[in-house]
Amino acid sequence: MSSELSPRAPATALPQRGWTLALASLGLFMVALDTLVVATALPVLRTDLHASLTDLEWTVNAYNLSFACLLLTGAALGDRFGRRRMYAIGLLGFAVASGAAALSSSVGALVAARAVQGGFAAIVMPLTLTLISRAFPAEKRGMAIGMWGGIAGAAVAMGPVVGGAITGGLDWQWIFWLNVPIGLALVPLALLRLTESYGPRPRLDPYGLVLAGAGFLGLTFGLVRANTVGWTSGEVIGSLTLGAALVACFVRWQQRARDPMLPLGLFRLRGFATANGVSFFMYASLFGALFLMSQFLQIGLGNSPLEAGLRILPWTATPMLIAPVAGALADRWGNRPFMVTGLALQAVGLGWVAAIARPGMGYLELSIALTVAGIGTSMCFPTVANAVMGSVPRQEAGIASGANSAMRELGGVFGIALLAAVFTGPAVYGSPDSFIDAFKPALWVGAGLAAGGIVSALLAPRRHVPPPEEDAASPAAEPETVRSTS
Repeated sequence: MSSELSPRAPATALPQRGWTLALASLGLFMVALDTLVVATALPVLRTDLHASLTDLEWTVNAYNLSFACLLLTGAALGDRFGRRRMYAIGLLGFAVASGAAALSSSVGALVAARAVQGGFAAIVMPLTLTLISRAFPAEKRGMAIGMWGGIAGAAVAMGPVVGGAITGGLDWQWIFWLNVPIGLALVPLALLRLTESYGPRPRLDPYGLVLAGAGFLGLTFGLVRANTVGWTSGEVIGSLTLGAALVACFVRWQQRARDPMLPLGLFRLRGFATANGVSFFMYASLFGALFLMSQFLQIGLGNSPLEAGLRILPWTATPMLIAPVAGALADRWGNRPFMVTGLALQAVGLGWVAAIARPGMGYLELSIALTVAGIGTSMCFPTVANAVMGSVPRQEAGIASGANSAMRELGGVFGIALLAAVFTGPAVYGSPDSFIDAFKPALWVGAGLAAGGIVSALLAPRRHVPPPEEDAASPAAEPETVRSTS
């Protein structure tokens, strides 16, 4: 039975916090794993489905494109119809779409299923951070988000390994079948164990939803198509121009809307604006480099899919260890030093790989460089999220999480498109030498993207200062409606 609580309930009981952290983290793990699990399967997909480089980009970017376009919508739906309810719906839809991907018999069917997956992931992802932020008080939020970041790191680490193991030992379809029982098991647990809560806006902003979705679609579609038809083609220029125009219309509408889906005043908060800048550059570098790195290990160095997944672990496994520690320390020392250092290490590590890449290279040297990059990524994962959630009033946690997730996915699509554009050339798959010759300059660009994010990190506040709209001592500061199952 449901019972109404005060607008700002006391700190959530410890068992309830544990359930929230566990269920939100498992949902995050599933959707993050699916972002990366395809990486080591790309060469197999290229052969099995007769896919081109463009097709391979679409198997990754169809997911990221719909994900990026609908993240603000997913967060807004959670605020309006209930975060617990929409989280469960997102998990169910993601599981069903995963089954459709597993049943795909052509590249077109796989890309379509991946796009639907991304749409439901856009509901799940921002709500994971909102649910955790809502359950934990400010003084414990960094530690909780650090654990959330560690789970994301586990998904990053296991994605290439799971993809490689499944592709090498079974069939690539089992990459997607894996999600079905996990998603179906999480749905009833979420409905039974999570606390329902709503955002401060009682009505949706339909015009904002359409303008934001269409604008992001135009921008991401233009980036994805650029490497196929050319950056100067009318299709790409038109798509990017239309997307930018629609985003401008969205911004203009948010200034006038009675219940805006994205209050623009959030971007006047320095912590929120700079953390989103860091997120864009970090994920552009990470996703772009990962798209090529797994292929480098297989095509350039001759490893099997499973060997590639295992050899990439020094880069992808470190968040499991470093992210929780960085999140906890950020509560004491602030987020900025971890974001600056993390981006610098990510840039150094990727640049190191670009400098030493060659056919037949030794693994020890490569693993050290990957570890440096992985430590850097690990320091950014939780501190960016903590900076975003800690810089906005608590009642805006849902939309802040959605905005940050959208910026992250746009960065990922941009990074893959940009690095693929540098990589693309005649006969790049013709021999290991040809592949590595194209791989090296592309990875240098990935390192440059990480370095570019340092500027935004340096502009971040040194320590967290609660926004003026939030008074932690005042129970009336958060006009959220909360319902708890008893």
